[in-house]
Amino acid sequence: MRASTRRVLNAVGLATPLGMLVGVLGRARFTAGPDMLLVAHGYRLRVPLTSAFTIGDVVITPGSYQRLLDQPGLLPHETRHAYQWASWLGLPFLLPYAACAGYSLLRTRNPALGNIFEIRAGLVDGGYVKAR
Repeated sequence: MRASTRRVLNAVGLATPLGMLVGVLGRARFTAGPDMLLVAHGYRLRVPLTSAFTIGDVVITPGSYQRLLDQPGLLPHETRHAYQWASWLGLPFLLPYAACAGYSLLRTRNPALGNIFEIRAGLVDGGYVKAR
């Protein structure tokens, strides 16, 4: 799938508008990112506790835009999540992702380690496990 197709699917499926709303509520600043993504940096809400998360085509991070770029693999990991959102046509992605996070939490005591969506996005790139 092309980035332009992903962008349309995430917009029409209301995932990107939701991501923008979350960024605004978290008082983030928005910057155009690579691969047609929007980066909401300086996010101030305390949930979720992570270095970055993606809703639609919006990558949200409490850190700076430069800090996001300085973490090798993190932006490619979040980009894969943007494609996952699009493949589920936007907002419907919330349910399977939440179910997989819950299953992972029960199995591993971590919402990411057994979550198929995080595994497919790359656990090492997402900073969930260290590279060997």
